[in-house]
Amino acid sequence: MALYVKDPEVDRMAERLSCIAGISKTEAVRRALRRELEQVETPSDFVERGLAFVRALEARAPRERGEPIDKAWIDSLYERD
Repeated sequence: MALYVKDPEVDRMAERLSCIAGISKTEAVRRALRRELEQVETPSDFVERGLAFVRALEARAPRERGEPIDKAWIDSLYERD
């Protein structure tokens, strides 16, 4: 299937990258798309550390413990004695 780029700015960027890297425009677009897909599909280190933190918290205090949090409970936090 063919891809036709109608945006002049995209065409200029592909041309610039192809000249700098000594590759065809097609290869320049392929590399740029591959790099972007890798970033979107692969969780970053920050995301991985966040997920590990959540897993560690859940291991220490599973969600099954404790009372459910509902409006009445939240309202009780703001009541004055």
